[in-house]
Amino acid sequence: MNAPTGRRERKKAQTRKALADAALELFLDRGYDQVGVKEVADAADVSVTTLFKHFPCKEALVFDLDQDIEAALVAAVRERAPGVSVPQALREHLLTAVGPHTLVLSPHTLIPPPPGEQTAGTRLAEFSRMVEETPALREYAHRMWMRHETALARAIAEETGAPEGDAACAALARFALNAPLLARSHPDPHRAANEIFALLERGWGRAERPLTAPVPHRVDP
Repeated sequence: MNAPTGRRERKKAQTRKALADAALELFLDRGYDQVGVKEVADAADVSVTTLFKHFPCKEALVFDLDQDIEAALVAAVRERAPGVSVPQALREHLLTAVGPHTLVLSPHTLIPPPPGEQTAGTRLAEFSRMVEETPALREYAHRMWMRHETALARAIAEETGAPEGDAACAALARFALNAPLLARSHPDPHRAANEIFALLERGWGRAERPLTAPVPHRVDP
């Protein structure tokens, strides 16, 4: 039973990837609004019905790694090495491990690529521009962003023993996910991103201290 199931899952993954790749190619070449879902299905050699079995709407074709990226964000916190703080783990994941997929995490977080990666950076810039110029994609990306932020805040709270809905955990999740956006406008985005995460690290260290610790009373001689 396992082998057939494994083959079916691989086939589903292949079909999903073919659809996403075809969609992105068509969207970038002709514009999102100028391409219909039937054209995407035809390019991937599947039916429109099959397309909607894999993607609930046209916008989802652009963000096919949505669930994978959220899972990776949560794993970066839960599976961090001993002695690694939450901000350190998120910095490593968002600025190093994620790489180009940082863009997919939020279409507004493109950091110019390091020297030698300009070709990939150009394609990512085209992707970012397409999302920013398409209202439907901007709205979809915003909802996706909020889901990731909520899931990340929940994971941080669980890992640190904080109560559900803890403000410090929610703040860290939001600022960490927005760090690439803030860094993008800086002349040296990579340096700016490192400085932002250094600030988050210092602030998080203070936030982890008990807020209800007793204040020492002055004892007069």
